[in-house]
Amino acid sequence: MVKKQSSLHVLGVSVLMVLLCCVNYSLCEKIKTYKLTRGSLSVTFTNYGAVMTSLLLPDRHGKQDDVVLGFDTVDGYKNDTTYFGAIVGRVANRIGGAKFKLNGHLYKTDPNEGHNTLHGGSKGFSDVIWSVQSYVPTSHITFTYDSFDGEEGFPGNVTVKVTYMLIGENKLGVKMEAKPLNKPTPINLALHTYWNLHSHNSGDILSHKIQLLAGKITPVDDKLIPTGEITSVTGTPYDFLEPREIGSRIHELPGGYDINYVIDGPIGKHLRKTAVVTEEVTGRKMELWTNQPGVQFYTSNMMTRVVGKGKAVYEKYGGLCLETQGFPDSVNHKNFPSQIVNPGESYLHVMLFRFTAH
Repeated sequence: MVKKQSSLHVLGVSVLMVLLCCVNYSLCEKIKTYKLTRGSLSVTFTNYGAVMTSLLLPDRHGKQDDVVLGFDTVDGYKNDTTYFGAIVGRVANRIGGAKFKLNGHLYKTDPNEGHNTLHGGSKGFSDVIWSVQSYVPTSHITFTYDSFDGEEGFPGNVTVKVTYMLIGENKLGVKMEAKPLNKPTPINLALHTYWNLHSHNSGDILSHKIQLLAGKITPVDDKLIPTGEITSVTGTPYDFLEPREIGSRIHELPGGYDINYVIDGPIGKHLRKTAVVTEEVTGRKMELWTNQPGVQFYTSNMMTRVVGKGKAVYEKYGGLCLETQGFPDSVNHKNFPSQIVNPGESYLHVMLFRFTAH
């Protein structure tokens, strides 16, 4: 009798898991790690959050270092509040008041940062298990996720696909795609990698030099919600039109850099050069192109004693983020480029990184 009850219990659990899988396929996905390698470039990922967990680059002498902040285990990413290396969405960055109107309907999103929504809500795309559609270790990996109607308050079912691809010997391409299936919805995906070109465990990034090919910003209030203005960087600490050290004027800002830049040039299908980052000790250089209208420059201002890979302790200014994106809170500012995508339309976000050392 005991054995029979045990068998029935096991059967019941199995049936329950099958039902859960039918409701949410991601529950049945196994969390794994994957590696892409070509030449001297090596990048690793996990399907939890479609996270980029490491990127190994040679310096000017050929010495390899990991230049991406992160954790040694998947559990670290599950408990992460920094969004290390993740794909964030359905709407990256902030939505003021955790609400927006679309076609006369008021949608309320998950307020996971005070009264506002940040990076898709409490369980955005950075906290779900993605499926692997295609994987060639010397070429690319493609992750997919099916976002359901009402997820974190957003309308409609949406299929999402992210492909990381090695291009040539020293380039990494990232292609983020999404298609609404049954309702208009805002879509704004972003890659939230923290970079330190000296190495992930080398201290702060204040001596890195950066050039941002963006002459305007979208100013924010004290909760980091855009005011709706678009202003020039000329004569302000935000001016990186010419390369200079990140730390050269950071003391003039409350906390550090955390602002959306309006990328120069016409918005279209073509990629625009967005940023150039250099680190003089190692000689490493990272260039970034995108097809998006904005880029969030963030200097990890809120990071405090985060224990990362190899027991490295990441502190304030330990890494820099360059999150190409649509403008923050665009759903509440008609003068910002729209993020609304209708059924039958497609969302496409492309990033291209080029790494060198001199």
